[in-house]
Amino acid sequence: MLMLSYLQLQKYSRQPKIILRKERGLCRGRMASNSISVLRDNRTLVIASYFDNRVEKLTRVIGIVPHEEVKEHYCWFCCQAADKVYISKAVIDVHADHFGFPYATADLICMEPRNCEPRSVSLNSVPYGDGSRLLRFEIKNRKLESSSVEFTVCISTMFGDYNNILQFIQSMEMYKLLGARRVVIYKNSCSPLMEKVLEFYVAEGTVEIVPWPITSYLSVSTEWKWDPKGNGTQIGYYGQIAALNDCVYRNMYRSRYVLLNDVDEIILPVEHADWKALMESLEKQNPEVGIFLFENHVFPNTVFTSVNIPSWNAVPGVNILQHNLREPDRKEVLNPRKMIVNPRKVVQTSVHSVLQALGDSIEVPMEVAMVHHCRAPWQPDLPREFLIRDTTLWRYNSSLISSVSRVLRNIPLQVVK
Repeated sequence: MLMLSYLQLQKYSRQPKIILRKERGLCRGRMASNSISVLRDNRTLVIASYFDNRVEKLTRVIGIVPHEEVKEHYCWFCCQAADKVYISKAVIDVHADHFGFPYATADLICMEPRNCEPRSVSLNSVPYGDGSRLLRFEIKNRKLESSSVEFTVCISTMFGDYNNILQFIQSMEMYKLLGARRVVIYKNSCSPLMEKVLEFYVAEGTVEIVPWPITSYLSVSTEWKWDPKGNGTQIGYYGQIAALNDCVYRNMYRSRYVLLNDVDEIILPVEHADWKALMESLEKQNPEVGIFLFENHVFPNTVFTSVNIPSWNAVPGVNILQHNLREPDRKEVLNPRKMIVNPRKVVQTSVHSVLQALGDSIEVPMEVAMVHHCRAPWQPDLPREFLIRDTTLWRYNSSLISSVSRVLRNIPLQVVK
């Protein structure tokens, strides 16, 4: 993770040349309503735009671009009171972690006009033309509100007709036990049965679904690194880096903390009972830190213990309570990390680290907390006797079994054909 350097701060501080035009049409143009929109150049995807005044008064548009091709964009700001349009050239800040894929997450950063508070912005590859034909994007976070919840979990992305029902419910209930009040899921695809589970959690008020139709625009890969000899994939992991960045900005003023992890991962306190106690302790010891990184430890879902709840046996998916053996560390491999962040300190994030921030970061020792990751083994040939018994999760057995059983009683489990 890098704090913003002086040169990076200068980049945001440069006031671009702003072109003033009288143009009523733009202010009445069509407002974008989709979670992913394609611009008129047919190459740039826009997720959302956000007001960001932490360094300078600017609009930050989160997008996905072919980073070797798209070199120029202009922000068209609509100032409705005077029917004026201000046009400023965008700084296209491509995120460093694109792992060789042709398309990358990028921030399109434009300084805002000083004498108005634009509510929407349009983007165009040139500073001229018919503005009324441009799609308008609401500039979110314009009104800064106090955090409405303590912890929000960002899950990106749900894809591949996801159907790991039991582990999903267990993760949701563990997040709630640990302190989550909101779980944001960027959903590409899931099974019909999973749809029923999501409907339950949305109605309950726990889950917020962001549609994520990335496959309608790009050829996606489930691998983290681009293969030039592959099948023409354009972006990795269903564009999860763009989703994570959007989730941080979406919750910047709605949540005190944001957790960035996958749905089969639980940031599990070891020394504390829940996330609130954990973060109070960590922040007291590290008052300048805004990014907390937790080490990932795999609990192979192929190695079982004797825990069994008969009423759960018909539910598709993994029962994490049956897997309390974790893999030992490998000397030659660093365990990846997931994060709890103060979103107001994050400028750009990747999956396992924050790329740009306005505060420091710290790696939290696994004796304090760790990422409990129940999944296929990373070391499949490791004999059972070399695995480490770890029952930290079992501290929550009684509450977790009760809450999961309650959810299962309230969801019709007949598989939709």
